[in-house]
Amino acid sequence: MNSYKKGIGGKLIGDRAFYKTVLGVAVPIMIQNGITNFVGLLDNIMVGRIGTEQMSGIAIVNQLMLVFNLAIFGAISGVGIFGAQFYGCKNHKGVQQSFRAKIYICAALVLIGILILAGGGEQLILLYLHGEENGSALQATLGYGRQYLWVMLIGLVPFGIEEIYASTLRECGETKIPMAAGVVAVFVNLLFNYILIFGKFGAPQLGVVGAAVATVISRYVQAAVVVVWTHTHAERMPFIVGVYKEFKIPSQLAGNIFKKGMPLMCNEILWAVGMATLTQCYSMRGLDAVAALNISTTISNLFSVIYMAMGSAISIIVGQLLGAGKMQEAKDTDTRLIAFSVFSCLALGSLLILLAPFFPALYNTTDTVKALAASLLRVAAGCMPLAAFMHASYFTLRTGGKTIVTFLFDSVFLWCVSVPAAYVLSRFTGLPMVPLYLSCQLLDIIKCVIGFVLVKKGVWINNLVGAQEGQ
Repeated sequence: MNSYKKGIGGKLIGDRAFYKTVLGVAVPIMIQNGITNFVGLLDNIMVGRIGTEQMSGIAIVNQLMLVFNLAIFGAISGVGIFGAQFYGCKNHKGVQQSFRAKIYICAALVLIGILILAGGGEQLILLYLHGEENGSALQATLGYGRQYLWVMLIGLVPFGIEEIYASTLRECGETKIPMAAGVVAVFVNLLFNYILIFGKFGAPQLGVVGAAVATVISRYVQAAVVVVWTHTHAERMPFIVGVYKEFKIPSQLAGNIFKKGMPLMCNEILWAVGMATLTQCYSMRGLDAVAALNISTTISNLFSVIYMAMGSAISIIVGQLLGAGKMQEAKDTDTRLIAFSVFSCLALGSLLILLAPFFPALYNTTDTVKALAASLLRVAAGCMPLAAFMHASYFTLRTGGKTIVTFLFDSVFLWCVSVPAAYVLSRFTGLPMVPLYLSCQLLDIIKCVIGFVLVKKGVWINNLVGAQEGQ
């Protein structure tokens, strides 16, 4: 990654070696996320074949589960800033201590998540049920959501374990094993979905409960793959040797993880709750809006794997360069990664706009829901380059330890701008669903401008682990 072209093109476009390195990191993550989202789409279609109420009940619960998932992701990512940089300077003991910190944090979050969802899950689901003259449809949606939630609680523990191991493997440059585990898990999920939702091969027809059971089984399988591989390949992952012999974390590192990681975890939680609040605002337009948004989001997630994977690539590649003290190379590499992400999503978004009407047709729902889903999907596709730039900017700032800045950039903006706008527009205007959704999405242009200024100024170019190298 040391040879660069001249001029503006050289700033945005790397050479063949650069893209080989980037794709080596990003493609396995793209494959894993792509397969996960594709099977998630098939899962969504399977449930959608049963009926609109079942699909909507699961969609609401999954919106709540997203808050927990992102709390885990944020906590692990906060610690992962140090893990990637420790690995970049070949400090395996530091990686081990980061791994232990993840265990403590995730154990606490799993316990809190179970308590909240078990105690208040039904009340949370009710927040999304509005605007229908047919009360029986709302009651049916609540019932299906409640059934799905109780089974999904069993899957919180393996999800936390898998994320601890898989994130550490990625920080150490091993992206293929988490990818393989994800591939195995999604096919297990798909197989058991088919068997348990529809009652195939002599199994009972469980509907939404079957979908939840299949997901939980797949999570245990995914966790087992990464845990077994890590412990049987200690020569490649030396941090795992003796990792459970003690649980001591140096006070200086623990303090730095708290200072850098806590804002990031709070950011992810607030962001997830903010997104759940946005969905609740959209639900004021009725159960059709909830169903259409579920279809649109599931499909757009399938196409978002590029910029999601590029965010992870920025964390790994740029984080290792910062840890190695290669500041100028980190800056140049980051610029090219951002450009690659945006240009890729410009092409992919254009393709999705053309394909938008075809995906909703796969669902067993009303024509109104299908047409609304296609329109929402076009909006999401058109905004994909904006999402790519925001995502890359966020990961750039985070990789350099600017977690307070990312907190302001991400969740504070969401709660101070996007959520109030959605709340006002959904409750005090008669704006239809599509222009309401578009208006909220276009507010992200402001974030893109802020992200551009912060990244260009280079406030994120920091080595965070130099002080701990000797510990």
